[in-house]
Amino acid sequence: MPSTVVHVAIAGLLGVALLGDRFDTRAILVVMGATALIDLDTLIGIYVPGTHRAAFHNVWVVLIPGALLLWDVKFREESYVLNRWGAYGYRVAWVTLVAVLFAHILLDAFFNGVNLFWPVHDRFYDLSGKLMYTNQRGLVQTFVEFDSSTGGVAESTTRGTTEEMHYSTGFDPTRDEPPEDVERIFPIAGTGERFVLTVAGFGTVLFRIAEDLRSEE
Repeated sequence: MPSTVVHVAIAGLLGVALLGDRFDTRAILVVMGATALIDLDTLIGIYVPGTHRAAFHNVWVVLIPGALLLWDVKFREESYVLNRWGAYGYRVAWVTLVAVLFAHILLDAFFNGVNLFWPVHDRFYDLSGKLMYTNQRGLVQTFVEFDSSTGGVAESTTRGTTEEMHYSTGFDPTRDEPPEDVERIFPIAGTGERFVLTVAGFGTVLFRIAEDLRSEE
């Protein structure tokens, strides 16, 4: 699974691209920090088994704050966000939500799966798959597969519930009490591609921070 380091690096790339002229060190740290916080449900899973990739890895974490932000800025006569932080705060807020959704929740959904609609609907969805074009089958996607006999979503896409699923981490390697000699693995970059993304992400952020600091001199 993508490590927190990889999630944060991708969030950094999104933040640099979307913050625009609102970019500064504080803004990018908010974007990257919020993206990292999603993995705190790893610790919740130690005490409530099955809630890793469920408690914070769901669409409500983004949709509810996003709806409140939209209502506050677009529909209230006097916006709390704009009055308190101005257009800068509004930009940082929505960029943060975009980064959390794409750099963390959806990235994990397309890599081993997450409990997208928990707690409203307790079911892990694994959207791992491919998108390709072939000369025989045309455009083919395997992210969401369907059962030809029932017409519903296939078991390859839907996985278990919080009662059944466990994602191993260095903090919580097994669902039950782990043996004393268990190897605890804390991944940084599980593949070469993710290592390149990580270096590119943090490198881009550091470059923009340095550029921003020079402009203030």
